[in-house]
Amino acid sequence: MAGHSKWKQIKHYKAATDAKRGAQFTKLIREITMAAKLAGGDPAHNPRLRTAIDAAKAGSMPKENIERAIKKGTGELEGVHYVEVTYEGYGPGGVAILISALSDNPTRTVAEIRHKLTRLGGNLGPPHSVSYLFDRKGQIYIEASKYDEDMVLEVALDGGAEDFRAEGEQYIVTTDPHGMHIVEDAIKAKGIAIAESEVAFIPKSTVRVEGKNAESLIKLLEDLETLDDVQKVSANFDMDVEQMSGA
Repeated sequence: MAGHSKWKQIKHYKAATDAKRGAQFTKLIREITMAAKLAGGDPAHNPRLRTAIDAAKAGSMPKENIERAIKKGTGELEGVHYVEVTYEGYGPGGVAILISALSDNPTRTVAEIRHKLTRLGGNLGPPHSVSYLFDRKGQIYIEASKYDEDMVLEVALDGGAEDFRAEGEQYIVTTDPHGMHIVEDAIKAKGIAIAESEVAFIPKSTVRVEGKNAESLIKLLEDLETLDDVQKVSANFDMDVEQMSGA
């Protein structure tokens, strides 16, 4: 495993606490609000909003929280004005890092991110310094233990998927980001449950990290994701699964 999916699996191995769950709710609410602000409050005509709502439901967010976040985005309720910002930099071992944020104060956000990077062996780079190392793709995750691999592969490819692979306990279906919901609907139509889906930055190649660099990198990625303004962190690393036990 490497890069984006590696980081997701490492996070999966870590126990979710109530504090982390609350922080995740905050991030999901911001994403729902931003999606509604940009393209309206109807998920049937707003793929980004649909993805955000699906993620919120998967995280057991109450319906009223979702509805309130949508109304803040559409202006029906007063809310905080967020802007989308992407920061780029490097972590330990020369690993490229993309940081996606929704902030009401980008000056504060960049200062917090720079502090985390500097403290843990990284540095903030200028725009476009590492983004060219990633592709923006849709990712659909399916529990491998529940379905036959060949069957899911056939359904996914017939539905328009670009790629399919079995990785650990999951099947990962890769799509064009704008066509992800078409592939999702094709999968669901065959009675296959989707565990999670997202639009993510997938590394084109990876950097191998080991030992102290690996430990520092995982600590850095975790610390970045604890920041309220940070929605998602992507990195182009590869490491042994055994590193997770020490992360």
